[in-house]
Amino acid sequence: MNLATKLPVWLVKTREDMDRFLDEQLARLRTDHIDFYLLHGLNKKIWNRALDLDVTEFLDAALADGRISYAGFSFHDDGEIFKEIVDAYDWTLCQIQYNFMDEECQAGTEGLTYAAARGLGIVVMEPLRGGLLTRESPEIKTAWASSGISRTPAEWGLSWLWNKPEISVVLSGMSTMQQVKENVKSANAGRAGMLTAPELAAFDAVKVVYRTRMKVPCTQCRYCQPCPGGIKIPECFAAYNDAFIYADVTSAKNSYDADTENGGSASACQDCGVCESLCPQHIPIRVSLHEIVKLFRH
Repeated sequence: MNLATKLPVWLVKTREDMDRFLDEQLARLRTDHIDFYLLHGLNKKIWNRALDLDVTEFLDAALADGRISYAGFSFHDDGEIFKEIVDAYDWTLCQIQYNFMDEECQAGTEGLTYAAARGLGIVVMEPLRGGLLTRESPEIKTAWASSGISRTPAEWGLSWLWNKPEISVVLSGMSTMQQVKENVKSANAGRAGMLTAPELAAFDAVKVVYRTRMKVPCTQCRYCQPCPGGIKIPECFAAYNDAFIYADVTSAKNSYDADTENGGSASACQDCGVCESLCPQHIPIRVSLHEIVKLFRH
């Protein structure tokens, strides 16, 4: 078993902070070393500041004294800065957002192949877009069925990732034992090149359905939380998308009303823009929140 955790780079103010955070993590985890240590949530601004604070020297020192065994990073920005970070250090692994709906998002397929070609292990987060890709409409069911293969939506999404030879690990979120069993089964069956032409065609058909119906490309990463106005932004977007993906405004509004019964509705938006500065997807969140108010009336 291997242990992994991350350095909250955005909280680092000095070179000494890096050692302090790592040492506190070691103490809390009751261990003398961490196998895989990642710089958390890198983007251009955070990476440049970390460089100014000698983050590579910190990693060198932590590797040399045995506090960490391997260095990596997780990432939320565009492809060019991703390549710059990949080339800036002798990383063991990187963690990127990737799924069959996000081939061109952030690092994307280009970044995936770029990092793999340089020997990095690839860890995938948001493999099912925060669970969004596990939901079905009649159109989506028909698209999957066109392949002639029977899988659950989660199995379809995970199989698309295991089909990629560059991918080493898939971080599939699980909240029930049934989901654990299903995801383990998918991982055991997964292999590079496993998907046939009809199966790949089914993915293309499903993408068309999602892209046609989805209003907000939110992955439920929750980087926008907490909102200064108390808005439950991911929950608002989930209900808003459901209204269009499944053509059922009534059910979506019921879900929205339940989630915001004690506060957190889109109408609380103060137009401060803090959420948009934190959103890895660069969503115009304030515009979308105003549209939600129009649809759900609060």
